[in-house]
Amino acid sequence: MKNILVIGACGQIGTELVPALRKIYGSDHVVASDLNFPLKGELGEGGPSCKIDATNINDIAETVKKYKIDTIYNLAAILSATAEANPMLGWNIGMGALLNCLEVAREYKAALFTPSSIGAFGPETPADKTPQDTIQRPKTIYGVTKVAGELLSDYYYKRFGIDTRSVRYPGLISNVALPGGGTTDYAVEIYYAAIKEGKFTCPLRADTCMDMLYMPDAIDAAINLMEVDPTKLIHRNSFNVTGMSFSPEIIANEIKKHIPNFEIQYNIDPLKQGIADSWPNSLDDSVARQEWGWNPKYNLETMTIDMINVLKEKLK
Repeated sequence: MKNILVIGACGQIGTELVPALRKIYGSDHVVASDLNFPLKGELGEGGPSCKIDATNINDIAETVKKYKIDTIYNLAAILSATAEANPMLGWNIGMGALLNCLEVAREYKAALFTPSSIGAFGPETPADKTPQDTIQRPKTIYGVTKVAGELLSDYYYKRFGIDTRSVRYPGLISNVALPGGGTTDYAVEIYYAAIKEGKFTCPLRADTCMDMLYMPDAIDAAINLMEVDPTKLIHRNSFNVTGMSFSPEIIANEIKKHIPNFEIQYNIDPLKQGIADSWPNSLDDSVARQEWGWNPKYNLETMTIDMINVLKEKLK
């Protein structure tokens, strides 16, 4: 990677991916873009930035040409719960932006990273230690776009030789940017609530287990996969990655080790609960470990310590 374009830079992943890429490859070599423009803070001031509507192929093509981009990170997406409220928008962003990126990558010979998701699985998928290659019958428009995106990206690799790569992210937990309409948002919100209010109302059942990943590990996955020698890759779109699996009850008990008076109560959101019940309890990420050395640094204990320490300073 020499010149990199990040589309959807203002989202939960992009907010941390852009600074990490600039630190490695140099500020002038990483272009941050988003529909919301001008970009603020590090995204806008730390290097080149521009406005891109990911559903407009000309926006992407002109930027790739102008900055001689060789690698695109396509982070444009509408998350699971939000997409269920507006399925057409979920499809148009999820598939329209990807197809545009694939076509631009084909024309300009660029590599392309597009995150997939645990949402690509469904209730027929083996729930525990979900294999890398298994049945994928999601029941959400978000999941449908992720499965279609995996297949389409593999097609462009096999048909046109485009270097497409992807990981299936579980729930992502960050102390920098708040999530935006995902089923696993509670796992971020619970830390903020614990510090600010000492209590949290959870939209999922206490025993709802799902895989999660701390954002520093998610950023490492996005960068390390794109850096690996392509001859080592058997799979491309998309690799299971995970850092931990827990339920609301388990994360609440972990927080209580540091905030003893913390309380959790439950007010179940039927939409989010239904989505969560259709997803795996845990993922098998052994293929990612074997093919490109995936190795997360954080577990629930170490993540909780870091989240609480950072947020206490941030929320003063």
